[in-house]
Amino acid sequence: MIGRLNHVAIAVPDLDAAMAQYAGALGASVGPKDDLPEHGVTVVFIELPNTKIELLYPLGEGSPIAGFLEKNPSGGIHHMCYEVEDIAAASEKLTSEGARVLGDVKIGAHGNPVIFLHPKDFNGCLIELEEVKA
Repeated sequence: MIGRLNHVAIAVPDLDAAMAQYAGALGASVGPKDDLPEHGVTVVFIELPNTKIELLYPLGEGSPIAGFLEKNPSGGIHHMCYEVEDIAAASEKLTSEGARVLGDVKIGAHGNPVIFLHPKDFNGCLIELEEVKA
């Protein structure tokens, strides 16, 4: 059901410093900041030859990333995102197998539908599924 790894998301306490580190020390191609109020985050994508890194920074006090950073002040891996062809079919299949889908389908940073899966159902890892048409 899952396709390629779309991105690994890292919550960061200082977005500008993280962007500079990836661009400078690692020589990566760093995209622009993008505020996603519906998700409560500011994101920046680092383009790699085989996938992307998503830097996450809280947008507003109700941001889930603010809570993550309270528990992990230095930041850390927040979630992994895999591509699927049909988000509704993936959600239905996972729910029928006992997996917990967190919230409703939302539009993600790439303009595609996304869902999140409870980390307790996937070895402690928060999973994002993103619908990407082939």
